[in-house]
Amino acid sequence: MTFRYAATLLLSLSCLCAQAADAAPQREDKVLRMFLSTSETGLDPAVASDNATLSLLENLFDPLLRYDYLARPARLRGNTAVAMPEVSKDGLNYTFRIRPGIHFTPDPAFKGVKREVTAADYVYSLKRLSDPALKSPWAYMFDGVASMQALDRTTLRITLKAPDNNFLFYLATPATGVVAREVIEAYPGQAGNHPVGTGPFMIGEWKRSDRIVLLANPDSTAVFHATPGDNDEDRAIAAALNGKRLPRVDRVEVRIAEEFQGRMLGFLNAEYDYLEQIPESMTDMVVRDGALKPELAARGIVLSRFPVLQTYYMWMNMNDPVVGGYGKDKVALRRAIALSYNSAEDIALLKKGFAIKAESPLPPNVLGYDPAYRSPVPYDPALANALLDRHGYKVRDADGFRRAPGGKPLTLTMHSEATVGGRLRDELWRKCLNAIGLRVVFKSDKKTEIIKASRLGTVQMFESNWIADFPDGDNFYQLLYGPNAGRANYARFDLPAYNTRYEQARRLTDGPARSKLYFEMNQLLHAYNPWVPLTHVLSGDLRHPWLKHYKRHPVEFTTWRYLDVDVAQRARTAQGAR
Repeated sequence: MTFRYAATLLLSLSCLCAQAADAAPQREDKVLRMFLSTSETGLDPAVASDNATLSLLENLFDPLLRYDYLARPARLRGNTAVAMPEVSKDGLNYTFRIRPGIHFTPDPAFKGVKREVTAADYVYSLKRLSDPALKSPWAYMFDGVASMQALDRTTLRITLKAPDNNFLFYLATPATGVVAREVIEAYPGQAGNHPVGTGPFMIGEWKRSDRIVLLANPDSTAVFHATPGDNDEDRAIAAALNGKRLPRVDRVEVRIAEEFQGRMLGFLNAEYDYLEQIPESMTDMVVRDGALKPELAARGIVLSRFPVLQTYYMWMNMNDPVVGGYGKDKVALRRAIALSYNSAEDIALLKKGFAIKAESPLPPNVLGYDPAYRSPVPYDPALANALLDRHGYKVRDADGFRRAPGGKPLTLTMHSEATVGGRLRDELWRKCLNAIGLRVVFKSDKKTEIIKASRLGTVQMFESNWIADFPDGDNFYQLLYGPNAGRANYARFDLPAYNTRYEQARRLTDGPARSKLYFEMNQLLHAYNPWVPLTHVLSGDLRHPWLKHYKRHPVEFTTWRYLDVDVAQRARTAQGAR
């Protein structure tokens, strides 16, 4: 074969290959379409605390540990750490081995060098939370840390001042995601505008308070490992994902959708691939007689109910002159208020069946939850009336409302959110309290303003809720611990018998001894009634049929890294809808 002939043949083959490549169908990007219910703030793990921003940080930055995607109750596993840490017998020393080969996403701060994560980066990142200039809301998590050391490039040791059974949960929060000193120092005071992490995604486009696009991190070393549960759904997810690289989609397109109706219509128009927690006011759009409407089921849409690690409760200020105090008359007043609460009406009419009655502060799936525990304070307005008559509230004014002991006028003041939902709840409480002869007025405001006033002790009563920071009972019982008054303990409940038991329980792991203390703490709560436990939400979640591997997690904000999209099915469904 001559050189000229060979060259001609090679050129012909090249042309044919090029034509074939041009003719071959290009793989369409897999795009996950999502929304956040509020605007994001700066994307700095050390300072962000709102759920929208934490949802993004969870995908951009890597903490040492993460939760197993499928395990229930929630269980931790290694993330950038190769495994769970070695813990000394005295519970003070935690030694982590950092997985080699993890790199930060590119940034000019690295001057063209591919920057690998080291143990020293975690020392820097975790100590940064305690920087007084940042005023990090997460600094408290490391109050109990005595020292942090990088023993070598991949070995991190953290030493505590005293054992803390919840410490490892802190190391799975978005706040503890690793950052690079070079980036923080390159953008003084602007780190939140330059998110450079090691997570499964990185920022592609960012139009503040409107649209955020996350791109799959091409250097991501994350691989799926999980413990399949005892159901077919879990086994199918494990079979499909185990050993595969994460994330599974090419990008995530995120919109800010603050209005309930906009979220719901967006999902129904296939603008979003799933919607978690159907808004109460929108339930009738998609649910009929407790089930998904047939016309939506025919589109392949799936409705599932998920027990959120969340407790709704109405608290009363124990320092307030009207409802506060530990004397028998004030205890009787608060007990009567608790007895007046109609949980069945709340769940059926306001929650549309998407809730269960709260018997204690703990929701299902939290360590320490006792499914057999029942509150000794039922809905019983007749008993409430008798209790008030007996303890000095028998005299009534011309309008039929009770007076305080001694004949003084009695008016309860309950703060409420200035929303449609807030007004509906006002009417429920008005009905409940009027039924036992108690006059109540409502003071509406933005929730943020009510929380500020609550911390100052100027709110008498307010209906609030708590979502778990980590899946342990301690995270809920600390809300009634005396020294936490003015912080999470809005009720300012400060009972030595409760405080002592809380301190004892905090030193124990989940088990019979701690369960006994939790039972006694519940009984004290129900004896003094600083709270009226209301409901635990059953989130109504919707998803389209083209979304794969979806499973709601009880603690993590998002599951984006695990999700996949059947692009062809989405296209067929959209075409059929037209």
